[in-house]
Amino acid sequence: MNWTRAEARRLYDLPFADLMFQAQTVHRRHFDPNRVQMSKLLSIKTGGCPEDCGYCSQSARMPGEKLKASKLMEVERVIEEARKAKAGGATRYCMGAAWRSPKERDMDMVVAMVEGVKGLGMETCMTLGMLSVDQAFRLKDAGLDYYNHNLDTSERYYSEIITSRTFADRLETLDNVRMAGMKVCAGGILGMGETVDDRVDMLCTLANMAEAPESVPINMLIPIPGTKLENADPIDPIAFVRTIAVARIMMPTSHVRLSAGRTEMTDETQALCFLAGANSIFVGDTLLTADNPGDDHDGALFRRLGVEPEEMDAAE
Repeated sequence: MNWTRAEARRLYDLPFADLMFQAQTVHRRHFDPNRVQMSKLLSIKTGGCPEDCGYCSQSARMPGEKLKASKLMEVERVIEEARKAKAGGATRYCMGAAWRSPKERDMDMVVAMVEGVKGLGMETCMTLGMLSVDQAFRLKDAGLDYYNHNLDTSERYYSEIITSRTFADRLETLDNVRMAGMKVCAGGILGMGETVDDRVDMLCTLANMAEAPESVPINMLIPIPGTKLENADPIDPIAFVRTIAVARIMMPTSHVRLSAGRTEMTDETQALCFLAGANSIFVGDTLLTADNPGDDHDGALFRRLGVEPEEMDAAE
């Protein structure tokens, strides 16, 4: 279906109970409503990024105190961390580097990381910035399953958040990923001062791709001191849940991931997100450089909700 903004906005504006019912109906048609896919995210290279993303503490252009840049992590350490993640129930392992795009000199190590994690029997995902066609094919050949490259927001609002690359640059990388035959992980961040129409536009862009992303992370902004958005007003939790529900209806077979910002959400808000169709989370204590609820808290919440981790053979 080719969604118009008007159609998506009508969904968003439905009475809350009607929207939730429709989202849960769609969700149950394609997924077990009591299973959630578990991913683990590791920063393999932190800080020193030349981009100027207004939400990110890893930007070298951040006006405040900057995060110290690290070297690319050793391959064996990455694989060891993946082993621990698998033992903790994660079925997908995501590796992120604070780059504008990977340099050729780093590609051998990156490829070895993919091969090593894949060898553990886990799904692999990477987010390394912009990719050329050749880089995308090399990662695919190494066994990379997913590539993450978020749109962040609508095309209209994009330049208010990032000026060091364009919205079109984002779409080009996603095209290169698809051309190489990998699955796409692409979503956005809510609470950056965008309008409801911006949120709806972003979802329309994702849903109207030739093939919708198999994984759609929806992040709640964590306002980080020193960044451009450190004083951003928090998004209303009900508005956040509405966006999750609309994403589920518009992209019925995608995993919709409740991503960054869960430390700021009550258990009740997270429960509503799962009811709205979210069926993937990041586990562990950190997401790149931000806090995450941790395995103990997630386990306790899952027990209260009667939710179980999705098994590997059922994952996308």
